[in-house]
Amino acid sequence: MIQAFQTLCITISTILVSQTLLAAETIESPSTQIWTFQNPEHGWTAYSDCKLSVKDNLLHVDSTGKDPHFGRELKSAAGWKQVKLKLRADFPLKGEVYWKTEKNNSYADSRSERFDLKKKKPDWQELSFVFYADSEMTGLRIDPASQTGLIEIESISLGNTEAPRSATATPADQIKLLKDFKVELLYSVPTEVQGSWVSMTIDPKGRLITSDQYGDLYRITPAKIGSKTNDTQVEKLKVDMGMAHGLLYAFDSLYAVVNGGKERLSGLYRLKDTTGDDQFDEVKFLREIKGGGEHGPHAIILSPDKKSLYIAAGNHTNLPDPEKSLVPRNWSEDLLLHRLWDARGHAAGKLAPGGWICRTDPEGKEFEIVSTGFRNEYDIAFNPEGELFTYDADMEWDVGSPWYRPTRVNHVTSGSEFGWRSGTGKWPDYYPDSLPAVVNIGQGSPTGIIFGTGAKFPAKYQEALFISDWSYGIIYAVHLKPQGASYVATYEKFASATPLPVTDLVVSPVDGAFYFTIGGRRTQSGLYRITYTGDESTAPAEPNPDALAGLRELRRDLEELHAQKNETIVYSVWPYLGHEDRHIRFAARIALEHQPVEQWQNCVLLEKDPTTLITGGIALARNGSPAFKTPLVNVLKKLNWNKLTDTQKMDLLRLYQLVFVRLGGPTERERLDLLAQINKAYPAANSFMNRELSRVLVYLNAPKVIERTLELQDRALTQEEQIHYAKVLMNLTTGWNDSLRKKYFEWFLKSTAHKGGMSFNKFLVNIRAEAINNLSEAEKEMLKPVLEVNLEKAEPVAEGPPRPFVKKWTVGELLNAENSDHTQRNFEQGRKMFAAATCFKCHRFAGEGGTIGPDLTGAGGRFNAQNLLESIIEPSKVISDQYASTMFVLDDGRVVNGRVINLSGKNLMVLTDMANPSKLTSIDQDTIEEMLPSKSSMMPTGLIDTLTKEEALDLLAFLRSGGDPEHSLFQKKD
Repeated sequence: MIQAFQTLCITISTILVSQTLLAAETIESPSTQIWTFQNPEHGWTAYSDCKLSVKDNLLHVDSTGKDPHFGRELKSAAGWKQVKLKLRADFPLKGEVYWKTEKNNSYADSRSERFDLKKKKPDWQELSFVFYADSEMTGLRIDPASQTGLIEIESISLGNTEAPRSATATPADQIKLLKDFKVELLYSVPTEVQGSWVSMTIDPKGRLITSDQYGDLYRITPAKIGSKTNDTQVEKLKVDMGMAHGLLYAFDSLYAVVNGGKERLSGLYRLKDTTGDDQFDEVKFLREIKGGGEHGPHAIILSPDKKSLYIAAGNHTNLPDPEKSLVPRNWSEDLLLHRLWDARGHAAGKLAPGGWICRTDPEGKEFEIVSTGFRNEYDIAFNPEGELFTYDADMEWDVGSPWYRPTRVNHVTSGSEFGWRSGTGKWPDYYPDSLPAVVNIGQGSPTGIIFGTGAKFPAKYQEALFISDWSYGIIYAVHLKPQGASYVATYEKFASATPLPVTDLVVSPVDGAFYFTIGGRRTQSGLYRITYTGDESTAPAEPNPDALAGLRELRRDLEELHAQKNETIVYSVWPYLGHEDRHIRFAARIALEHQPVEQWQNCVLLEKDPTTLITGGIALARNGSPAFKTPLVNVLKKLNWNKLTDTQKMDLLRLYQLVFVRLGGPTERERLDLLAQINKAYPAANSFMNRELSRVLVYLNAPKVIERTLELQDRALTQEEQIHYAKVLMNLTTGWNDSLRKKYFEWFLKSTAHKGGMSFNKFLVNIRAEAINNLSEAEKEMLKPVLEVNLEKAEPVAEGPPRPFVKKWTVGELLNAENSDHTQRNFEQGRKMFAAATCFKCHRFAGEGGTIGPDLTGAGGRFNAQNLLESIIEPSKVISDQYASTMFVLDDGRVVNGRVINLSGKNLMVLTDMANPSKLTSIDQDTIEEMLPSKSSMMPTGLIDTLTKEEALDLLAFLRSGGDPEHSLFQKKD
């Protein structure tokens, strides 16, 4: 009886509460609340700029202002929620749905979902919003419109739901791996609670520690190998710390490089557990590092001798007042001609030294600069021999321009400089005052890197450098090979998926497994583990006793002098300024520049060896006084141009640039002397030589330099080379006539056929605008029909008449022709056909061309004639994993085919046209019904159907040659 009476009381109480507070509400289940509007007692309240009433079983929302909103208090359990609205209005609706919780009991944009119904639809519309409540919900608010008028609402519902596709980390079975490797998804991070993980380290117990990009630190105990992955345990650390782009456990401490922006002071922190309770209770702020955003302070790693820390930072980060520097502190922009900032404003005004790497002691008391000139290197790693490497970012907005540089792996040597300068100012790879890449990767977004040292992998992969590409969702294995004083490399795709925004990598010394995280930019995070399942030995790789022998050992001996000052150092390094190895010359010059210039400046002027003179001249131009300009030019002009090697010529041209930038412009006598030395060399056979000759000769106002440059522009096979000449001539004010002016500006009409990154078109507009500023009013009037064309909106103008169709070539036909061919092939003709088939638009070859597709320079060494012909004529027969596209089937019936190249929250940015890299399609992950590997290559077919047989064979020979005009295919046959 008592139990029945209590039940009756509870039932009556529930009915009374329902009638008084939720008169219009129907409870379908304990997890769902539905509001319909049969009477005025509906429980919703007008908060601002609106009036509520009930009429004909509808809630009328009379919007009276610019920001109408209404809502109600409620209770609903934490977790994934779905709000549904059925409404109509006779005007476009644009608004938001907000929620609040016990943990965050206020309405904020970070807890809202937007809608934008741009078209007038007087019929009923059903809207659905899915979100995560981090604790029990306490309220719901609806902002229905951005203008005045009447909105009618038939129903509102709130219920539990499953996590959407975009809230679950990419399943392990969707990740492609190399043979005999296995990947497990250990943990799918609840983004709304634990954020988006971007950095990771391992503590002495083998537990992982990660940081949310915008929030806290978490500690993970991974499930043991072979056990269930759901045994993985995750805990939030009880310490006020996070937003770390770099984490490292060392010296019985957790170091965090915080990239906090305004919310937490950016810099180096040290955390300790002083009470032994397995929680960090002491937080020390060691050094401020001023920088924020995704180009701010990043990774921190331990030195090979385990005595110091190395920290990397991007180009939006100030140097942290370093007490010491291995890099001579005389960096500058060093640009001979006028630079244009990024056309969309990115990094405008940012100057040298760019991104940097420093080392410091465990207390962070003394910082020393190790290397500079990066764009945005996110992570750094040492190989077993103690050599440092990084993976530096590109500027994808610059794709298609001559100043674009692909993402690249760099060997970070002592005192090194890698030439990033903002806008159009980036130094080419060949400038002798910088160092080159070990290998160019292409477009991407570099994040975590690590060597495979300690992994239970075959020796090849223990020795590999693993690098992450966040935007394309790839982990590459880079295989380094010693060459001279540095390295060269090849790379292969190790793991990939769509999407797979990899953020960090670690190898556990406890279980020998390879762990990685995905996340960043509020995208879905996950923790994964890769293990080896094959039969090869996974015993620790034996160190190579000769790894640092020869030139690498010599380079490191020279680098030991970078931190010293001693009169004997000048004599020690001088013989190596003329060394044939570029890294040896660089290391010797940096050691020289650390010595007082008075000790060695006269030695440069007395030098007879051309290479030593040029290298020493670079040091003198960077350190000497203007008084040494004329003596140095007088020595350099005596060099016989025709007896110099191509490398010496290129280095000399760069030296002249440094002299004029650093020490002052030439006198008229010096100008004429230099023209006598180099003017006849222009144009040269080498396109990159022409680029540097054009810079210097335009600066010197050489006779007929405009005519020669425009002729080169006419003949140029790549858009990058054409744009270079347009920019070089941009600020030249003398030597023009009406005909030349007209020819110059008409090229911009042809440039409408060129495509590139997001800044590409605007750069062309800005180059033309700079040139227009040099015109007289009469010249502007004469060129008015050409100048009035809007380059950003103009229809593309063909560069020349289309090539006629020859025939539909088959692989068999051309393979038979190639097998029976015994004639000398034509290198230049092959290069022209590479352009005629539009290969340069997407592919890089011998340093020229685009980067949307793979670099084809080494293709001839990896593939035979049949493979090459199949890839050209039948591109969909075998599609490289690295450049495979995905077919997205959407819930509205659309099918999108392309490659994901960027992510933002739930949105995938998909490239659908390789010829137009700035044209992207945005796809909301929640609208994807199915993702399938595309069976069609993004490379079009029929590209060589306008080539004759001889032209096709020349193209094939060009590909097989790797860009070497001296290849045997171009030699006379016996």
